[in-house]
Amino acid sequence: MSKVYWEKNIETLNRKELQKLQVERLKTTINQAANSDFYKKQFAENKITAESINSIEDIQKLPFTTKQDLRDNFPYGFRSVQQKECIRLHSSSGTTGTPTVIFHNQHDIASWANLTARSLFSAGVREEDVFQNICGYGLFTGGLGFQYGIERLGALSIPAGAGNSIRQIKLMQDYGTTAIHAIPSYLGHLHEVFESEGLDPKKDTKLRLMVIGAEPHTEDTRRRIEELYGVKAFNSFGLSEMNGPGVAFECEYQNGLHIWEDSYIVEIVDPKTLQPVADGEIGELVMTTLDRQAMPIIRYRTRDLTRIIPRDCSCGRTHRMLDRITGRSDDMFIIKGCNVFPMQIEGVLMKIPEVGNEYRINLETINKNDEVLVEVELQREEFRDEYDVLSKITKKITHDIRDEILVKPIVKLVEHGTIPKSEGKAVRLFDHRIKN
Repeated sequence: MSKVYWEKNIETLNRKELQKLQVERLKTTINQAANSDFYKKQFAENKITAESINSIEDIQKLPFTTKQDLRDNFPYGFRSVQQKECIRLHSSSGTTGTPTVIFHNQHDIASWANLTARSLFSAGVREEDVFQNICGYGLFTGGLGFQYGIERLGALSIPAGAGNSIRQIKLMQDYGTTAIHAIPSYLGHLHEVFESEGLDPKKDTKLRLMVIGAEPHTEDTRRRIEELYGVKAFNSFGLSEMNGPGVAFECEYQNGLHIWEDSYIVEIVDPKTLQPVADGEIGELVMTTLDRQAMPIIRYRTRDLTRIIPRDCSCGRTHRMLDRITGRSDDMFIIKGCNVFPMQIEGVLMKIPEVGNEYRINLETINKNDEVLVEVELQREEFRDEYDVLSKITKKITHDIRDEILVKPIVKLVEHGTIPKSEGKAVRLFDHRIKN
């Protein structure tokens, strides 16, 4: 594929010029953030001014911002412009407490749309495409975030929204959809609906690529999706505190996620010491906005675990690459003295051909001992009342998970379609342990 760019003058800046731009924008961001109640207090207490920033390394002089800070200052404590300048807000659901809310003005929406268009272009989406956005609209950023980016790029958009799989398939066929965006867990279910309708997306659609994101997933999950649909699936990373989609994206080479450094400063730190780690080492992703006016956020602790990939990309873009998110520091659970991330278990399951797309991890207290119970759906044709067959699959899953997490799980095979599906992002982990 030829080397093409959405904004070549930005995407191929040499590192020196890119860092110079970052420092300039960081100074502007500090001055803008000082208009908010939260940062005005933070900067005064820590004697911080824009003049104290002369290099990228100087960002370490600034305090971290956490999700709890956003909650404690809900709803307007981080807003850096007058309310009459704000044109949109996005918010988390708030089902586990006070929601986190992000405000945008006209500049912010235009900048975000451009970043999403740049991201889609890097993955190969063009104005000739018919792009079907199978994602929730409203307060969730995935719908409108991609919608504005698609329109900015110039492709025909189908704002299909989430769910209603029969209708999704009909839209694909009626309008000749060539590209889609959806969360990985839904694409497994959608393929099952294709099959139940006697259809094959490889033959009965015009799909040529897809974009997946919004929930962490393993490389094995991505490859399985690509096999089901017969097209490349490009990984997307975003979080609402940093806008939403369009923060980092894979290009056509799928070597990693290009993080758009003209709009974000990225740090990887040790989640315990909060000190920087070397490129190539896994740590917690910390991010700072550089091109947002209504609500800039500085050194935000995302809790996402990843690393900077220490190599250049063949596409020629100079913006550094993030590895896929391996989990969240607050998703990790400890069982029998071992630290375990749910994605470790997913990685094992998706390598086993007999396993379907759905699974659930239950942490239980059994006979006063904490145990990992993994419920696994099998492929539709695999669940048969043949003890030897089911026993062999159970032993294989048990052995492979134990090798990965160093704890022997209790594996329960269930029929296809048994495990309830979540609305929106998949929920895989349920902790039912008895607390002492």
